[in-house]
Amino acid sequence: MTSCHDPEGTRLPIKMDSTSNGEVAPKALDEAATHANETAFNLASKAAKRLGQSRRQFLTSMTGAAATLIGMNQGFAAAGKRGGAYDIDADAAYEPQLAEASLAGKEFIFDVQLHHVNPKGPWRGNFDMLEQVLGQWPQGACGLEDKVNCYSGEHLVKEVFFDSDTDLAVLSMGPAMPDQVPLTINEAAETQALVKERTGEHRLLLHSQVNPNIPGHLDAMDRVAEEYSPAAWKSYTQFGPGGGFWLDDPEGIAMIEKARALGIKRVCVHKGLPLGLMGHEYSTCADVGRVAKMFPDVTFIIYHSGFEPDRAEGPYQASVDYGINTLINSLKDNDIASLGNVYAELGSTWRFVMRDPDQSAHVIGKLLKYVGEDLLLWGTDCIWYGSPQDQIQAFRTFQISTEFQEKYGYPEITPQIRAKVFGLNAAIAYAIDPEDIRKKTAKDALAKERSDYLQAPDPSFHTYGPKTRREFLAFKKLEEAGLV
Repeated sequence: MTSCHDPEGTRLPIKMDSTSNGEVAPKALDEAATHANETAFNLASKAAKRLGQSRRQFLTSMTGAAATLIGMNQGFAAAGKRGGAYDIDADAAYEPQLAEASLAGKEFIFDVQLHHVNPKGPWRGNFDMLEQVLGQWPQGACGLEDKVNCYSGEHLVKEVFFDSDTDLAVLSMGPAMPDQVPLTINEAAETQALVKERTGEHRLLLHSQVNPNIPGHLDAMDRVAEEYSPAAWKSYTQFGPGGGFWLDDPEGIAMIEKARALGIKRVCVHKGLPLGLMGHEYSTCADVGRVAKMFPDVTFIIYHSGFEPDRAEGPYQASVDYGINTLINSLKDNDIASLGNVYAELGSTWRFVMRDPDQSAHVIGKLLKYVGEDLLLWGTDCIWYGSPQDQIQAFRTFQISTEFQEKYGYPEITPQIRAKVFGLNAAIAYAIDPEDIRKKTAKDALAKERSDYLQAPDPSFHTYGPKTRREFLAFKKLEEAGLV
């Protein structure tokens, strides 16, 4: 098989590295994760040789993904990580049928958080610093001469709808002042139209960013609702001139009331992943339960679930007032379980904890136990992490250990729970009929293109966000200069 991506097979299909989404600083892998990567690579090389395949050919197969996860299990076990593991038959590295049984799930997958930029946008002329930073991240990985095209809508379609099992997704936006946005709502709509042209039906929904503490954002909601019919509103409580805001501050209440009046009663809020020192206190979830109780007819989707990469997640304790615990505390304090209008989302959170089975077990275990299996949503924060297929395959096979289940009361992750998290819960939150979507997309043009592509797939197995502190700080300088 000829490949334009990594022909020597140096990249593993499960991408465990230091990449961040650009909102938080990259974190280097610890010794256990580094050893897990090395063990996985050695096992994959051994298996490829045994099967008489090139390493690249093997790694693009289902057995290659299985071997990678099995090798990671071995590396983590050697480091004493007991919280969980990827539940795959040890022979799946050599037996395609066994690999298929573990990794080729049929769940409806609805990714509620994707991102990209517009490579042709006016920001490239106005903010050449941003172009330079984006241009250095991918390191030529997507095979395009203009590196910034690695972040385009066209490339997003390839990474998400060709190289992963994703059925439906939401295109979201990052925090920025109105004249400094690398992807406007109009440009996002153009990506949506691009997908629709190839499918005949929507596989892609839109968010519209609204930060009520930025002049003009509230007023713009009327026009955006009429012209673009966004599926939900996206807000960053840590962001804005002069600092952040709480959802139950006057500006937050005004945003929620406007959403209700416009009939688009889904409010997605970035919580956790603190944006440096900017509005750090507003990254916690204390206000979530308060507004959910005030507005029981509004659906609140809490992006990242309050997770903070710099603080390890352990078992839930009410006295621990950071990370996911702040979301659980807020829901408990306001008796939100009876309302069921607050969803926790996994974008960047799951991708980060994949590097540590103990944290994976605590994060998923706590969210299932205290937020609920009906209220946990799948999101990946891609395209920053490349194709989401590795996150899908990792979650499809991850199981909390019996030890942690018994010690902390975490549930076993059953196929039914996985199906809910992967898409059935989001379908309810967004009023989508999964069967209807599946029937339409099964026969659309993109499905035919993907079927042909999978006869000789060429995934990049690359991540596109900043991987080093130097790259991240270059991006943060843009923020300090007011350019993003």
